[in-house]
Amino acid sequence: MLVFKVEAQQHGLRLDVFLGHHCDLSRQRIQQLLRDGQVEGKGSLKPSAKVVVGMMYGMTIPKIEPLQLKPENIALDILYEDDELLIVNKAPYMVVHPSHGHDTGTLVHALLHHCPSLPGINGVERPGIVHRIDKGTSGSLVVAKTEAAHRGLSGLFATHSIQREYVAWCRGMPCWKDKRIESYLARHPHHRKKMAVGLQGKHAITDACVEKLYSGFSKIRLRLHTGRTHQIRVHLSHERFPLLGDETYARRFQPAASLGVGLQIAIGALNRQALHAEVLGFIHPVSKKHIQVSAPLPSDLVQLSVALEGSCRL
Repeated sequence: MLVFKVEAQQHGLRLDVFLGHHCDLSRQRIQQLLRDGQVEGKGSLKPSAKVVVGMMYGMTIPKIEPLQLKPENIALDILYEDDELLIVNKAPYMVVHPSHGHDTGTLVHALLHHCPSLPGINGVERPGIVHRIDKGTSGSLVVAKTEAAHRGLSGLFATHSIQREYVAWCRGMPCWKDKRIESYLARHPHHRKKMAVGLQGKHAITDACVEKLYSGFSKIRLRLHTGRTHQIRVHLSHERFPLLGDETYARRFQPAASLGVGLQIAIGALNRQALHAEVLGFIHPVSKKHIQVSAPLPSDLVQLSVALEGSCRL
């Protein structure tokens, strides 16, 4: 057991913050230990409880729980890597974390093979997945390799201090060049796997900039200020510019014969939303260096872009 005493300069801190000053654990992990009864001391042991000078706390950190997953030798497109973290260009259709129906072939399985000596993150022997992108979305995704990186990256995402730029190919032609799309997003009242714009839910902000207009289509660059589930897909659908290939937030689209064979083939080949997480930038949580990557487009979006340029560029 680790034992900590509250010093004068720490008086009045939240309990989880105070404990975080004494150990290399994320705030989320400390809150979990508090819930699990692994912290002892007088008075309230809620994460938000204020500590008092002279008080003593004991904390037990359980052994890392082994993850019952087998590493898989799956190729990764690594955009950046150091001892603390790595950034991958996630392939379309790859699921980030194992779940029901996806118990093999995930990014986590690939990371376990790539980083065999990866330490436990948040008490579980697994890669430090800090954020996720949808199965059908391709592009840059950062993964923590240490507790310090996980804690720092989690803080950056919580305060929206990470640059995230996406490119999307949409149906329709906006009459605006730049627009801030701001709303509240919550679970759809009738469809469990969908999100919807409403008067309640979590605040979501997306900045959109039209990069190219085609005849009946558009390429839009989007910058996230929040990271809600399906945020870009919902916001663009709500604006009536749904993503090509997105059958969750738009009706199935059948391109007209007048669009040309090349574009018909490119659109028909999309079995996912035409969305790519291109740019990821942030201050490294350990080295404090500025990190920025730009993920190359996968082949299906290259084909779509070329077909749009050739068939219906204005």
